[in-house]
Formats: sequence, C-alpha cells, structure tokens
Amino acid sequence: MTNPLLPLEGGEPPVFGVSAFDSRPLFPSEAWLHGDSANYTWSDLWVTNHVAQAVIAAALVIGFWLWMANRQKMVPSKRQFVGEYLYDMLRNSIARDILGHDYRKYLPYLVALFSFILVNNLFGTFFLFMFPTFSKIGFVYALALCTWLLYNGAGIAKHGFFGYLKHILIPPGVPWWLLWLIIPLEFLSNVVTRPVTLLLRLFANLFAGHLVVMVFVVGGEYLLLYSTPLINKVAGVVAWLFSFAIFALELLVAALQAYIFTVLTAQYVSSAIAEEH
Repeated sequence: MTNPLLPLEGGEPPVFGVSAFDSRPLFPSEAWLHGDSANYTWSDLWVTNHVAQAVIAAALVIGFWLWMANRQKMVPSKRQFVGEYLYDMLRNSIARDILGHDYRKYLPYLVALFSFILVNNLFGTFFLFMFPTFSKIGFVYALALCTWLLYNGAGIAKHGFFGYLKHILIPPGVPWWLLWLIIPLEFLSNVVTRPVTLLLRLFANLFAGHLVVMVFVVGGEYLLLYSTPLINKVAGVVAWLFSFAIFALELLVAALQAYIFTVLTAQYVSSAIAEEH
C-alpha cells in the first residue's frame, strides 16, 4: 500500500485527489511512512497537522481577544476600535437581536464560536497551512455537538426535561389526532436534522471550495511543469490565474460560513428557550 501523499517513484508527479485531505502525523512512524495502516501508532492518528491547526486556531482566538481587551481607553486606539467593532457586531446583530434579553449568558460562546470557525476557515488561504480545518468532517462533528448540547441544555434548563420535550415536540394548536404524525416529525426536525444540516453546510462548503482550489493549483502545476505541448502550458498559467479568483471567493465563503453557523446556533438556542414553540 502506497502513501498517497508521497511522490511517486521515477520522478513522476504525485497523484492528488480526495486523499490530499488526509491528515499527516507531525511525528510519523515507520509504519506510516510505509503505508502499513495495521501498525500505525497513536501519534500517527491523533498528533496530526490538522489537530495542530485546530490547537493553533484556539490559541490565536484566545490571544486575540485578550489582546483586544487589554488596556481599554475612553478614546479607543485602532486596535481597540477593531476589537470593539467585531464584538459589537456579534453582540448586536446576532446575540441580542436573536436571543433578546437572555443574550448575555450565551454571548461568550457565540463570540468564541464565530472566531474559532473564521480562523480555521482562513487557514485555507494562508500560505503556511493552505487547508481549511473544517474540510475535515470530524472537527465539524465536534462543533455541531457543542451547539446541540447548548440549545438542548438551554431548553431543559428553561422548561425542565419533560416541559422541554413538550415544547419541541407538540406545537400549540395541533389537534390531538395529528400528534402521532407531528411528534416524530418535530423530533427529527429539532433533535436530529438541525445538527446534521449545521455540520453538513459548513463541511460541504469548505471541502468543495478547497477541492476546487486544489484542482486549479495542482492541475495548473501539472500542465505547466509535466506537460509538453505549448497549449497545455498556457492552460496551466490560465489555471493559476483563475486560482487567485477562487482564493478571493474562499475568503468570502470563510467569513460567510462562520457567520451562518453562529447565527443558526443563536436561532436554535432562541427557539429552545422561547415561551411558545
């Protein structure tokens, strides 16, 4: 079994595809280098470049907000202005507008969530990483689980366990003879479908975007360096030029997906703690 991330023998170009999304251990064992998956060590599976990305992103988010909160003044500096602008955007346009007077207790999570997703998404266009962390679906599972625990926990804290079940499963005004149909549908909608659609939306956009970037960049490199006809080399240059436009689009998608994930999280919490369904 050959490792798909290693160059092929004989000077041929490496073959890229979905396998390019595979994680690479920071300290690879001999088994990993030889593609012996049966003897991978725990560090091959857990101490990887993508786990390191997530840890670096968390450290950057914590460091950024501590830096923004340090030495606040009545007349804000440029640094303080940037921090206050971002904070006010998240507090006013997401937390307060969606959650109402209960927004303060959920605001730290929403700020951390948006910041963490945005930084990891921007890694896809940053030259040291060139890979969006959330194009690995395992990381998105963890985020969706956190949101699922948050809005269900908030609903149970507000209404009690059985009161919350009634709140999410039995809409007001539904006749009793329709409950056999409504209850399973509401359960699927509120308990199952919400986290699944939340994670798939983020994962699919980041995965597809990075795949398109890889096609243009790697395809352009192949045409330019490994293909003989002049027309192919011209096509390789054009592919590289188009890749800059794709990178610009990825910047927009990175910010937009972080915003959407945070907004939907706030909406799910709001519906869970609302007085009426």
